[in-house]
Amino acid sequence: MTDAQATEAAAAIRPAARPMAPVRQAPTDLTLSFVDEATVRDIAAAASDPEWLLADRLAGLRGFEDLPIESNRLYTPYVDLRNAHLSAVRPYPTGGVRGVGAAGAGKLPEGAAAYAEFAEDRLAALVLSPEARQAGVIVETLASLGARDPELLRSLLEGGCTLPENDKLGQMTRALWTHGFYLHVPDGVRLELPIVLRWTMGAPNRALTSRTIISIGDDAEASIVEEQVGSASAAAEPQAFFAGSTEVSVGAGSTLSFAGLQDFGPNQIAFQHRSAVVGRGASLRWALAQLGCRVIRSRIDNTLEGDGSSVEQAEIVFGSTDQLFDLTSYTRHIGRDTTGNLLSKGALSDRSRAYFKGLATIDMPAHGTDSYLGEFAMLLSKQARSVAIPSLEIDQPDCRRVAHASSVGPVDETALFYLESRGLDPDEARKFIVLGYLEPVVARVPLASAQDRLRELLEAKWAARTGAAHQPSAAAVA
Repeated sequence: MTDAQATEAAAAIRPAARPMAPVRQAPTDLTLSFVDEATVRDIAAAASDPEWLLADRLAGLRGFEDLPIESNRLYTPYVDLRNAHLSAVRPYPTGGVRGVGAAGAGKLPEGAAAYAEFAEDRLAALVLSPEARQAGVIVETLASLGARDPELLRSLLEGGCTLPENDKLGQMTRALWTHGFYLHVPDGVRLELPIVLRWTMGAPNRALTSRTIISIGDDAEASIVEEQVGSASAAAEPQAFFAGSTEVSVGAGSTLSFAGLQDFGPNQIAFQHRSAVVGRGASLRWALAQLGCRVIRSRIDNTLEGDGSSVEQAEIVFGSTDQLFDLTSYTRHIGRDTTGNLLSKGALSDRSRAYFKGLATIDMPAHGTDSYLGEFAMLLSKQARSVAIPSLEIDQPDCRRVAHASSVGPVDETALFYLESRGLDPDEARKFIVLGYLEPVVARVPLASAQDRLRELLEAKWAARTGAAHQPSAAAVA
């Protein structure tokens, strides 16, 4: 037998090699493979970015490369991205925004002052009411703004705008954004009807990165409804990726109400950043509902810069299957006599999980601060889990009130007993308690049709849950 024949014979009797076990993904592993300098330069070249914008993108990329996935001095980081499988995801081909263009077209929803929509990477609608246009309200794409007034775009974006400098994923959005809106309400304009912004996406293995810049002038008033929904092409697998920021400036004496409804499909991974600087005597109200996505990471940064400024924030979560919600809020009090009232609530069924993390910082100049941070979760099954971590950092002891609270537990048995004693069956009683628990955000949505849609979605989430019949024990809550 020759050496070659002996080798073949040995191979024939050798047991087949075991298949390679899949590489385990750590909770902090972000598997996106296109976040690099080549992609940044391709995006800039395709959009004909000026040099300052390319430099700003590269600064964001350096921040992404240097920063940890999460950092906080007051608690151990809680991050879990193991359900995010994004290695095959690629951005849409660069080359500018496709669609109706800045001149716009589309049907204005009833009860809205303006409407703009991106469907995947296409601008599907952009229309203003005659009243809004006459008042000087501007709603346009960032691409259109760059062509119309490049210096204004530079003043809005250079330096990262209000995006947090210490957030890795926020800096990624700064580096890679390709789509977005600019919304401006001039001084003294008070809009009675809301402006509606809509994002529709979910195409498998596609990524969309966007920025929305909102500028509210002095002594103005406006309300905005942002809807994020799954597209017709959305499926369970493979996954899609969305990274979006909302960067807000509220002028002196103004009021902005912002309602966000997130109902992306089950294949979606989404990273959201919302940040705001609030001027003297101005008020900002957030009302946010997180219902969709496989994994959603949301961060909100409020800077109460002006004396007498205030923020009121309410965010709700309704989780099912194995959804994961990672919600973080930061509020920084700088001006005198500022007020912050932040509330996060979650209802979690099946194997869903939620992390609620918050920090209120009272700087030395912030005399007379009134700040409250509350984080609460209701567990509807034995497998659901939640962590609530409210935190305070106080450098100015001259405050009216600084407080935080948190709780995680099952449905209140006393409330259940009361409703059942009035003739409701147990499941209907639980439904009333849970939906009533989440109602504070629903009631703050400024568009009636969006309110109705949110209530319908919450009803559908309740009906679709699979594990809510099994109430958690005290041990499971711990």
